[in-house]
Amino acid sequence: MIPVDDGPRRVRRLPVVTVCLLILNVSVFLYEVSLGAGTEQFIRTYGAVPREILTGQDIPPAGPDPLWLQLLTSMFLHGGWLHLIGNMIYLCIFGDDIEDVLGHGPYLLFYLGAGVAASLVQLGLSGPGEARPSVGASGAIAGVLGAYLVFFPRRRIQVIVPVLFFATVEVSALVLLGFWFLLQFLNGLAALGEGTAQVGGVAVWAHIGGFVVGVLVALLMRSRFALGRQAYT
Repeated sequence: MIPVDDGPRRVRRLPVVTVCLLILNVSVFLYEVSLGAGTEQFIRTYGAVPREILTGQDIPPAGPDPLWLQLLTSMFLHGGWLHLIGNMIYLCIFGDDIEDVLGHGPYLLFYLGAGVAASLVQLGLSGPGEARPSVGASGAIAGVLGAYLVFFPRRRIQVIVPVLFFATVEVSALVLLGFWFLLQFLNGLAALGEGTAQVGGVAVWAHIGGFVVGVLVALLMRSRFALGRQAYT
């Protein structure tokens, strides 16, 4: 299911951080594309490489110093147009509401923290023998989705369902995000059954880790925000 709208705009703050994150992700990807044959080296340099981060040994090409900075740089890289577009759709639909709830500064810290936590989960399950870099904003955005589920479980989301033809239906955030998490979890279990932490090159456990972090942080923070009963719809 592909989300396209979450109803009339309810936010009180302009989503400046979400817009900046969208622009930054797209700009970095366009720079990747412009490198041509050098794109792979760029990704290997700034993607999160478990072997490098967990052992502290830099594998050519040389990465950032210190190597743990890959946990931050990797979340602004993407492996292709579909990877980028999918992530940006979810960030665009759900990010502005979470930014509105948390405020600009806390939202940015939450986004980056969820991304780092997601990468750490993926690294821990991949182990120090894994040399493939993980890239993408998926872990951070999964954190946003987890927080959205806590704050707005009854919000109605318009989604496109690609079956025999493209149909538009309306489901609750609880159904959409619950279904999304279930798919990630099942894929994660399948990956572990095959002795790897990735499925088809996708770091599914980063998605799971980011989502769980988002849910837990939102539950801890929810009581601090006087949103009123109407906000949780």
